[in-house]
Amino acid sequence: MEPARFLLTVTGRDRPALAGTLFDALRTVCSEITDVGQITIRGHLVLCIEVQPCEGAGFDDLVAAVEESRITEDGTVDVEVTPTTERLTPKGRRMLVTLVAPAIDATKLGAVFLSIASCGGDVERIIRLADYPVQSYELLVRGPDHEQLRAALGQVAVEQALDVAVQRAGLHRRAKRLIVMDVDSTLLQGEVIDKLAGLCGCEAQVAAITEAAMAGEIDFAEALTQRVALLEGLAIEDVEALSAHLELMPGARTLIRTLQRLGYQTGVVSGGFSQVIAPVVEELGIDFSAANELEVADGKLTGKITGTLIDRAGKAAMLEHFAEQAGIPLSQSVAVGDGANDIDMLSAAGLGIAFNARPIVRLAADTALSVPYLDAVLFLLGISREEIEAADAERLLN
Repeated sequence: MEPARFLLTVTGRDRPALAGTLFDALRTVCSEITDVGQITIRGHLVLCIEVQPCEGAGFDDLVAAVEESRITEDGTVDVEVTPTTERLTPKGRRMLVTLVAPAIDATKLGAVFLSIASCGGDVERIIRLADYPVQSYELLVRGPDHEQLRAALGQVAVEQALDVAVQRAGLHRRAKRLIVMDVDSTLLQGEVIDKLAGLCGCEAQVAAITEAAMAGEIDFAEALTQRVALLEGLAIEDVEALSAHLELMPGARTLIRTLQRLGYQTGVVSGGFSQVIAPVVEELGIDFSAANELEVADGKLTGKITGTLIDRAGKAAMLEHFAEQAGIPLSQSVAVGDGANDIDMLSAAGLGIAFNARPIVRLAADTALSVPYLDAVLFLLGISREEIEAADAERLLN
């Protein structure tokens, strides 16, 4: 008795209408296409089609249909027909594993795949998201426990110098519609308060306090109070002029521009100062922003903060406030930051990303990026470099 289903595996040089021609030939002998998958790499095609033959049809009829399609006639394409006698029911939830690194070689991929297998997982699909300025791949994995897989791949990430993100697959991933970023050392290169300290000649004192605060060694609010006090007497004109000399993190413009074109809302929340970052926020067209405000008297800084303090708890509160303003639940938000004062915000978001962060922050986040390009965040959302470039090309045409 013939098996209920057959698998047709098509390999060879891709060409227009190949798949269409084959499907057209199969329609007379197949009652149902039960599964199909295709990948093309540099013109080489692998197409798999599982079929349910019509009643009375079998192996010979399928082979005859393939021959009648004439897709193998020139010898550049081969079709193998094999029975699929097993009825495999996929088990476990699907998860997405995103890999990011300056270069991803066979050693790194081998370690990832062996780790997935050791957790009882199967890789169902592999997609290349980017090949520059970093390499990124997305794997669709079925089977293993989420936390078990995340822990196992976390070890691989450390050993292989590879960024690995593990997320549950599903529509909720693309539903993340608000992205809120820290400013200093995330959206911008360096720490703004260190630059202000340079204008006052107290760089070493401020830098030491900044480092201790970002590492979580002292309370951020206390550290901010100490550092701002050292800025007393600085002219507000000099503070505002600093905005023109700030450097964006590589990839920042691409990230913001792409998110805006895709309909995302963006926000920044900073333990820095509104007088400095306001021009940057306006230039980039960022939707929401919150930062500390330096107190000014007679055109000079008093060495104090005025208004609500944006500290670790304040950042999380502003994320919640931005989400409310945007009309979305926190589960549809993404937070990106590098310092200890970002931990509460990263924990509260639907996806928390530690960007070139201290170890204490990486442990608290859902995932981490260690590449120096902020637009690598897009790959964690499943947005490929090809899509980014297509959006840029469309903008130029319009």
